Amino acid sequence: MAVQVTPGAVTLFAPTRVPLSQLRDILDARRDWVAGHLAGYAARPPARPAPFDGQRIPFLGENLTLRLDPARTRTHRQGDTLHLPAQNAEAALTTWTRRACADPYRELVQDYGQKLGAADHLSAVHVSDTRTRWGSCAADGVIRLHWKLSRAPTEVLHYVALHEAAHLLELNHSPRYWAHVTRLMPGWQTHRTWLKDHGHTL
Repeated sequence: MAVQVTPGAVTLFAPTRVPLSQLRDILDARRDWVAGHLAGYAARPPARPAPFDGQRIPFLGENLTLRLDPARTRTHRQGDTLHLPAQNAEAALTTWTRRACADPYRELVQDYGQKLGAADHLSAVHVSDTRTRWGSCAADGVIRLHWKLSRAPTEVLHYVALHEAAHLLELNHSPRYWAHVTRLMPGWQTHRTWLKDHGHTL
């Protein structure tokens, strides 16, 4: 016998000869386990809908209008309009965004590196696509920022860029590290809270 929990449903697999009363006893015995899984599914953010024609998306403080064209094979930005191939629009949008935010990310991190007096410690800035981190700073001076931060409010993106740039001086979260962050961005706590509360919407 086996119990399977999926979003909004619990399924019990058993031979037909097993009495219904025994099946109920099995479910009762695993009630907490089942409830925990159902709660976990309920807490997950809803799946982001596929891009659609006319959709407005934020990008580095601007709002772009998507236009999906069945005949188009390459993504092209024209002013505030982003033309996407209708087939695989999601993948095309992701690819374009990762490329388009690379230079702005690099300039932003370099600027904070200079303001912190740590420009000589920075070796490279890359666009990332990790599942668990918005940014990172390695011991060799390589900083990575997630491409989805391009959809965040600009001050939130700036906070993450500063957060990682400050690691060029202190590769930890010591009071001295936070002093570097606070010196350039006294209200950083607000932006970190926004990311914790709304980051899943990006």
